[in-house]
Amino acid sequence: MVSDEPSVPHTARIWNYLLGGTDNFAVDRAVGDQVLVGQPALAENARLSRAYLTRVVRWLAGEAGIRQFLDLGAGLPTADNTHEVAQSVAPESRIVYVDNDPLVVSHGRALLTSHPKGETVYLEAGLEDLAHVIREAGRTLDFDQPVAVLFMGVLGHIEDDATAQNLTRTAMAAVPSGSYLAICDSTDTTPEVVEAARIWNESAALPYHLRGPDRLARLFEGLELVGPGLVPVTRWHPETDVPDIDQYGAVGRKP
Repeated sequence: MVSDEPSVPHTARIWNYLLGGTDNFAVDRAVGDQVLVGQPALAENARLSRAYLTRVVRWLAGEAGIRQFLDLGAGLPTADNTHEVAQSVAPESRIVYVDNDPLVVSHGRALLTSHPKGETVYLEAGLEDLAHVIREAGRTLDFDQPVAVLFMGVLGHIEDDATAQNLTRTAMAAVPSGSYLAICDSTDTTPEVVEAARIWNESAALPYHLRGPDRLARLFEGLELVGPGLVPVTRWHPETDVPDIDQYGAVGRKP
C-alpha cells in the first residue's frame, strides 16, 4: 500500500520519481538515487519502458482495433497514460485501471479524465482476487468483445512463477478470442540490474523479483505472440534507434 507518510518509501512513488513525476517524497527520491548508483541508466530505462507502453497501446487501438483496455497494477499517473494514448486513436475507447492502493486510486480518479466519447475508471482492488477485479471491470467493459489486458511492470512483484502464470491465464480466460495480453518486466540479464533490484528490495515496501526471458515467455502459453515476439522493449515496433535495455516485453493474441 502506498503510504502518504513522507518518511516511508514506496515502489509507486519511487517509480514515479524515476519517470520524472512529482508525486513523490524526499525518501522516495533517496531510494531512487541509491538504485541509480548501481544502475545509472535506470531512469532512462523507465522512460523507455513507458514509451513501450505508449507504442503497445497505440498499436492495439490502431492496427488491432481494440477499444477496451484492462490496465492491471496501473500505478501513479504520469504522462501518456493508457487512456490518453488509446483515446487519441479511438476516442470511444473504454479503460479500466486497477490498483490496490487507495492513494494511487485517489490520484488516478482525480487526474485521469476520459474523452467524452469513451470511459475511464479506476478500481481499488488487488490482483489476489482477480475474479473480483473482472466482475467489477465488467461494469465498464464488455467481456463479450475483445479486451487488451496489460500487466506493465507488475508481475515482477509476484515471486512465484506459478502464481504469475495463474494471473495471466485467469485474465485471458475471462476475455474472448481476439483479445490481447501485453507485458513488460525487468529481467535478470545483467549484473547491474540484479544489483539494482537488490538495493530496491532493501528499501522499497514492495519487493521486485527478476525473471529471465525464458520464464517471462511462459506467461504467454496458449497465446499467439505478435511480432517481433518477446524482446527488449526498445525492439518492439521501435520509432527511434536506441540501445537494448534489460526490460523485456511482448504482446500475445488469444486465438
